[in-house]
Amino acid sequence: MNAARPRPTKPLASARFRLALSYAAFLVAAGAVLLVGVYVVLRYVPNYPLTAANPSEAHLPIASRSKILTVLVHLSGALLAALALIGITGGWFLAGWVLRPLQRIDEAVRLAAGGRLDHRIRLTGINDEFRRLADAFDHMLDRLDDAFATQERFAANASHELRTPLAVTGTLLDVARQNPDGQDYPALVERLSVTNARAVGLTEALLRLADANAVTAAAAPLDLAGTVRAAVRESGDEARRYGVTWDLRLEAAPVLGDGALLAQLAANLVQNAVRHNTAPGTALAATGHDPRRGLTTLRIENTGPGYTPGAAARLREPFLRGEGRTRRRDGRGPGAGGGYGLGLALVARVVDVHGGTLDTAPREGGGLVVTVTLPAHPV
Repeated sequence: MNAARPRPTKPLASARFRLALSYAAFLVAAGAVLLVGVYVVLRYVPNYPLTAANPSEAHLPIASRSKILTVLVHLSGALLAALALIGITGGWFLAGWVLRPLQRIDEAVRLAAGGRLDHRIRLTGINDEFRRLADAFDHMLDRLDDAFATQERFAANASHELRTPLAVTGTLLDVARQNPDGQDYPALVERLSVTNARAVGLTEALLRLADANAVTAAAAPLDLAGTVRAAVRESGDEARRYGVTWDLRLEAAPVLGDGALLAQLAANLVQNAVRHNTAPGTALAATGHDPRRGLTTLRIENTGPGYTPGAAARLREPFLRGEGRTRRRDGRGPGAGGGYGLGLALVARVVDVHGGTLDTAPREGGGLVVTVTLPAHPV
């Protein structure tokens, strides 16, 4: 059994009370210093009776230095007590005014701890430490809200996608069990093999995406142009089978990153350009380096079906294939019935890990333009 969570104990003194006490102590200390200074100054007053300069005021009491010092000492206690009372009262209200933003931040923290991630502080006013703290907390809540929403969508999509090949396998086995003599076992074994290959491939894709979500990219210099050229060469047989012709415009593209992740990025983009194309079709791979802006770019274009800007932007969502959540009918892609819809999702995560940006836009005349921008490594 899990240990019971300890209940939060009430502090002996709140921050507001401690601040008020500090203000009062400072005010009393300042008053004491002032009174001591006055006392020291009066010590140098000549010690003889002081008479009025105006003869008409001769009836007033005659004061001396000793009497003045005695009165000052007697009044000091009352003055310091009054300063302490003023300091505590005024400090209490001042501390409450200063700490009011913390009450809003504390309320937001408690709501977030209870599972509500839609609440935001949105602190206004001067850009002080409290405002920056509130803005940072709001930004953290935005990131957490997005992360949890993405995780929920991913879990729902993954469970749906993994259930499909398992259900197909179960159906094939049930039919074979009910009618063992009427089965074409070579065809059955082939269908089971294809379905199993799809489940294995989908699981491996999910694991790659999970690894990319957890990895911190290694820092090693490499030329992205060479990585893309190797990916195009590896997909040569598939491109020839689908009648896709490549146009390579690969210039030096120095980056600092994880070689394995960037190779997976290039492979996914190249495979998508081939599999979501027309027959015959063309594909373009171009890399470039802008030393003045410190950026390296990779652009992949391919002919194919037309997209709206919104549909092109949503292609990076997990399990969303080029034709929506349906499998291609021409059988392109790995597994049974097409790809897994994780290619651009993995590309987006790899780009994010490397501090870059990913843009997906429709190509004029049909097809897609995918542009990856990464920080360049100084040559």
